Amino acid sequence: MREILRSTDPTRIAFAEALLSGEGITAFVLDVHTSILEGSIGILPRRLMVADRDAFVARVVLADNGLDPSP
Repeated sequence: MREILRSTDPTRIAFAEALLSGEGITAFVLDVHTSILEGSIGILPRRLMVADRDAFVARVVLADNGLDPSP
């Protein structure tokens, strides 16, 4: 699995997940429970992961829609 997006903004993660789903790419969000434990401070980011085979296309999809993917 490869990280393609890291953010403390849950709406960015949801938007990216919806974009990828629309392209047929399965994404998995890590650190959801950890970020919930810290409350609403917003210091712990969530990570959006995809399979290695989908990483290149996923980064292109995010970049084309104004989201800066992780390197």
